[in-house]
Amino acid sequence: MPSAMNIAKSLVSISQFNKGQASRIFDRLHSEPQLIVLKNNQPTAFILSPDEYDRLTEMEEDYALLLEAYERLEKQGDKPGIPMAGVMSRHGISESDLDEIGDVEIE
Repeated sequence: MPSAMNIAKSLVSISQFNKGQASRIFDRLHSEPQLIVLKNNQPTAFILSPDEYDRLTEMEEDYALLLEAYERLEKQGDKPGIPMAGVMSRHGISESDLDEIGDVEIE
């Protein structure tokens, strides 16, 4: 959870953009994950670094997959599932086959 000090350091006034300081503001994103833009002392926008944007979108995608998995489990009800070993055996897949594949990104 961000501390008040970290939040205070992330604040940027919209007037800084009007004074031609946009480049300097964007340079801050190399060391800070996000900046909060204030207009009339109220937060009006967040500027995210590319890494922070990627992190948040990945979390959102993971959460959507988790919800889908829970939904499928609920639909399954009391029906017994099939153990992974059984599926692998049925399709002629071994543990070493899986190890050779490496990481796979599922979308």
